[in-house]
Amino acid sequence: MQPANTLRFALNDRIEDAEVGPAHVPLALLGQFQKDVGEFLAGSGKDIDPNQVMIAIAEGSLVLVASGLLAAAHLWADVGQLQNPAQLGLIDPRRAAVVERWQAAARKNPHRRYTLADQNGTNFVRVDAHSDYRDQTAAVWVEVKKYLHGQITDLGGTSKANVHLRLDNGKVLIIASSQKLLGDEERNRLYKPAVLRISAEENLHNGELRNLTLLGFEDTPSTWDEAAFGELVRKGTQTWVDIPDDWLENLRSGQA
Repeated sequence: MQPANTLRFALNDRIEDAEVGPAHVPLALLGQFQKDVGEFLAGSGKDIDPNQVMIAIAEGSLVLVASGLLAAAHLWADVGQLQNPAQLGLIDPRRAAVVERWQAAARKNPHRRYTLADQNGTNFVRVDAHSDYRDQTAAVWVEVKKYLHGQITDLGGTSKANVHLRLDNGKVLIIASSQKLLGDEERNRLYKPAVLRISAEENLHNGELRNLTLLGFEDTPSTWDEAAFGELVRKGTQTWVDIPDDWLENLRSGQA
C-alpha cells in the first residue's frame, strides 16, 4: 500500500439509544480507543514517535485522525495486509493484538464497528461482527520428529529435566526430557558433539520449532573420509576392468 500522510481511525457504536460521538462517549471507551490507536500507530518496532503524530477529533462517530505518517512504511505495509483478514498473523504483533481486541469487542456488540480509512473516508479496513480477523498462523504448526546436530552445553535439572543444545549456527535450543532418559544415558555427552532425536511442533511458514521433547541420543555419524572413498573406488575399478560394458544385457538375455 502506498504511504499517505493521514490515517483515519473510527469507532461506531450505539450506547443508551444514541450514536457514539465526540459529544456522547463513555470515558472508559474513549480512553481505551485512544490507547488502541496509539498502540496501533507505534507498533513493536517504534518506527513512529507518538510525540510527532498529530491527532484531530473529527465529527460523526468517534473519529481520531492521525497525520504525519508519510514516512511510516511499516505501518502502511501492515494496513495493506489487513485488507485480507486471513493475514492478521503476518503483521506487527502489537498491531495484530489491537485488531484482535477490536474483533472480540465487535462480536459481543452488533453495534460496534472499527474502521481505518484515508482522509477522504474511503475504508481500508473494517472490523465488525461479520468480519473474521484472527491469527491463523497457529494452524500451520505440525507435529514432527527430527534429528538435531550440535553441542550439548547443559543437561539435567532437579525438578524439570532438559537439554541445552547449541546448533551449528550458534542458536541454543532447550529440549525437554525425562529424568529417567538422562539418568539411563551411560556416556558423558556434555560439551561434545551430539545428534538428538526429538519430537516437536514445526511452523510450516518459517521452520521454527516449539515444544521440543527429547526422544533419545543417536551415535554421532562418522566423518566423511574422501581418501578412503577414493581407495574403494580404485579397488572396484580394478576388479571390474575385464567386465564388458554390456554385462547386464547379456545376463538378462541368458548369454552370460
